[in-house]
Amino acid sequence: MDYLWTPWRYQYVTNLGGPVECIFCAVAVDSSQDRTHLVVSRGARNLIMLNRYPYTSGHLLVVPYEHVATLEDLPDETLVELIRLARLAEKHLRALYRPEGLNLGFNIGRSAGAGVAGHIHLHALPRWTGDTNFMTSLGETRVLPEALETTWERLHAAFGA
Repeated sequence: MDYLWTPWRYQYVTNLGGPVECIFCAVAVDSSQDRTHLVVSRGARNLIMLNRYPYTSGHLLVVPYEHVATLEDLPDETLVELIRLARLAEKHLRALYRPEGLNLGFNIGRSAGAGVAGHIHLHALPRWTGDTNFMTSLGETRVLPEALETTWERLHAAFGA
């Protein structure tokens, strides 16, 4: 039997169901730790960060600084900047990763799949034909060809931060 070790997921699976501080709020107020928190760029009202538990290399999140759960609760200026940053994320993901497609979307509420249900955020994922293969479908394991640190360095440089 072969083993595929994913020790970086230990933190995620051991924190399920415990008391949770909103990670996005913590990241929003502490720009001194952007590399540690995987923030690649900041706008006036939103930030762009890597997903710590990505589906694919380059999996970005566009996150408002404000702690709101729905699009309806976002001020118009924040929503407009969020979409503009999503467009910029698409541009940089296309240039760096040359994906065949992209998924851009929101999971609003826990039952819709939101990992941080109380703080809305947009996912931006580069996609390739075959990236959902037997490892993901049957083995419930993601195989990422690039370390998060490398992804952060590439995207941080692309955003010009």
